[in-house]
Amino acid sequence: MRVVTVMARGEAARRRLLAAAIAELAEHGELEVASVARRAGASVGLPYRYFGSRSGLLSAVLADFHDRLDEQVMSPRFPGDNWLDREHARLVAWVNFLYEDPLTPVTLGRGTGDGEVAAVALRHLHLVIEEGARNMAAGQRSGDIPADRDPGLCAAAVLGGVHTTVVSALTREPRPDREVLVRELWTFVKSAVGRPDYVAKGAEG
Repeated sequence: MRVVTVMARGEAARRRLLAAAIAELAEHGELEVASVARRAGASVGLPYRYFGSRSGLLSAVLADFHDRLDEQVMSPRFPGDNWLDREHARLVAWVNFLYEDPLTPVTLGRGTGDGEVAAVALRHLHLVIEEGARNMAAGQRSGDIPADRDPGLCAAAVLGGVHTTVVSALTREPRPDREVLVRELWTFVKSAVGRPDYVAKGAEG
C-alpha cells in the first residue's frame, strides 16, 4: 500500500510540474526550470528529478501536446456517412483544438530552439503522417477518394497545410473566425485528396 501511495504522489508531483511548465511556456514563450518550480510550489531540484534536464521538461510538454492532439483529433473515428464527411468532422475538431490550446504557436510555430525537443517533434511528425497515410488509404479502399494519390505524401501535405494555416491565423489580429478558417481549409483538403467538388454534411462547400 505504501509503495502505491508513494507512486501516486510521485505521479501527482510530475503532473503538477508538467502543468506548471505548460502554463509557463504558454505565458512567456520560453521555459526556465526555476520559474516552473516556483509556479508549481516545488524545490528547484524537483523538475530535474522527474525530467532530467530543461530539454527533458520541454520534451515532456511537447509530448503532452501531441498526445492530446492525437487522442482528441487524429485517432478517433468521427461520425459521418462516408470518409469525407468523417474527415470534415475531424477538421472541425482539429481547428478547435489548435485554436484553443495555448501551446499551438510554440509547438507548431516558432519552436523552442532546443535540438533534443526538435528531435521529439520530428518523431511525432512521422507518427502522425503514418497514421494519416493509413487513414487516407482507408478512404481510397472505400472508394470515397481517388486511388491515384500517394497516401503518405497526401497526408503530409494536409498535415502541413492545416498546421501552417492555423498558426498563421493565430498571429493575425483579429483572428479569423473559426468557421471561415474551417471552410478555407476544407477547400484545400478536398483538393488535396482529389474531391474538390464534394460538399460534406454540415459544410457549406
